[in-house]
Amino acid sequence: MATPDFILALREKIGNDPLWLSGVTAVVLREGRVLLAQRADSGEWTAVTGIIDPGEQPADAAVREVLEETGVEAVTERLAMVNVTDPVVYDNGDHTQYLNLVFRLSWQSGDPYPADGENTATRWFPLDALPPMTDDMIARIAAAAADEAAARFVVSPRSGHGHPVADSAAS
Repeated sequence: MATPDFILALREKIGNDPLWLSGVTAVVLREGRVLLAQRADSGEWTAVTGIIDPGEQPADAAVREVLEETGVEAVTERLAMVNVTDPVVYDNGDHTQYLNLVFRLSWQSGDPYPADGENTATRWFPLDALPPMTDDMIARIAAAAADEAAARFVVSPRSGHGHPVADSAAS
């Protein structure tokens, strides 16, 4: 998978130590279907994910990642969910964790294909017939597919703030 140059530069300084990054999950919807990509590194089906470049607006990153990874042009509709991923340890020993912004996007044009080598396949799946995925990815897709005006903010049970999911409209 292509690692952005700014991360490679950071890794030269910190080695494999934990690195906190901002990422996006781009859930592209079209007529009751969701665009998924099969990752080259793990074989898992996921919505499009990626790292936000320094200075890049998160919604722009979501659109960019969809185009780079699938060849599909999409438009961001709304922020659907904000969460923190579990820590990730890559095969090379790098430790990372992400502040993840899940966006709902709508398809504009293009037929999906694995455009940049990060995925081995791309295709549309009915929302009610998803392939096997992690509970976390299913939650991201569900948040984006829901007809909610407000974003979901995941609250850790350890935080003592009560509800596992709260919406931004809560007072």
